[in-house]
Amino acid sequence: MTTLTVWREDAPNAPETVTRDAGEIATLLNAAGIRFERWNAGAALAADADQDAVLRAYADDIARLQREGGYATADVVRLPKGTPNTGPMREKFLSEHTHSEDEVRFFVEGSGAFYLRIGGKVYQVVCERDDLLGVPAGTRHWFDMGPHPHFAAIRLFTSTEGWVAEFTGDAIAARFPQYESADA
Repeated sequence: MTTLTVWREDAPNAPETVTRDAGEIATLLNAAGIRFERWNAGAALAADADQDAVLRAYADDIARLQREGGYATADVVRLPKGTPNTGPMREKFLSEHTHSEDEVRFFVEGSGAFYLRIGGKVYQVVCERDDLLGVPAGTRHWFDMGPHPHFAAIRLFTSTEGWVAEFTGDAIAARFPQYESADA
């Protein structure tokens, strides 16, 4: 279930807010400058669906987002249950970073946790199927796919280079609870 947890940046053991209400999540994130919407990820994906199959299944949604935000390219990051050797990828995404462009993700399968560092607070958004998250350029954040990842997210970019991170070197991610889920 989609969940938002908010901590003060200096108090990782004392959450100020925890909610599973989609309306409240949208309100709190929108107030922090983050786009959060619930969409319908209704296409069934085959277990072996590759990037092209996912992009075809969601072509109408992708086209709408590209028109709205001027995004030039879309790709898919998909890690089905049981994907081997995901540890190094998890570690890379667990490092706080920024991007020079907006980061837009539409979750069409599974779940993962985005952590957003904004205005002295850390927002953990456990995103799941149907969640659309838009993170403005320059926002400090990290992503945790969990120890046993299972998710597919369509990513949209204004640049044709795709995902390019600028790592901050700050170890803040190590101070906050990681996303752990028996079903992840």
